[in-house]
Amino acid sequence: MTDDEFTQLRTPRLHLRRFRASDIETFARYRSDPAVARYQGWDAPYPIEHATEFVTTMATAPTDVPGDWLQIAIARTGDGALVGDCAFASQAHDERTVEIGFTVAPEHQGVGYAREAVSLLLRFLFGHLDKHRVTASCDSRNVPSAKVLAAVGMRREGHLVESTWAKDEWTDDLLFAILEREWMS
Repeated sequence: MTDDEFTQLRTPRLHLRRFRASDIETFARYRSDPAVARYQGWDAPYPIEHATEFVTTMATAPTDVPGDWLQIAIARTGDGALVGDCAFASQAHDERTVEIGFTVAPEHQGVGYAREAVSLLLRFLFGHLDKHRVTASCDSRNVPSAKVLAAVGMRREGHLVESTWAKDEWTDDLLFAILEREWMS
């Protein structure tokens, strides 16, 4: 994927783009927030060294390598400021199915940025990468994330009880999905 392809992923308020070196401090800051990290696969605080390595890697990572996650910056359209990130990974055994995830910095939550960014990501996955099915999962206690997934048209397909050992406890996972034909309609 080129940067030109990302510039097409816009709303009046947001666009998806590659990470930049200028994102490192903001990225480390919101990942270091315990409330943000609570339902994620990293621990807070998130060291600046990890953020530097991650942002540098994602800035040039190849697009759509089955089994590998690609993290994309969610930025404000006007000033390009980082407000969060979203990611996708095509399944290694069937690249037509892809899993997504997203994170929005606390100061930018509650204003629809997550919904807009996930909608842009779905548009890219179905319209540009020609995916058949997009899935997502979230901790059952993460009500805002579940609401975002439902708001973009993803259906809840399951509730896995105590299915994941995370941060010293068993957690329930909610499973969501949407098919290309559902998105297009």
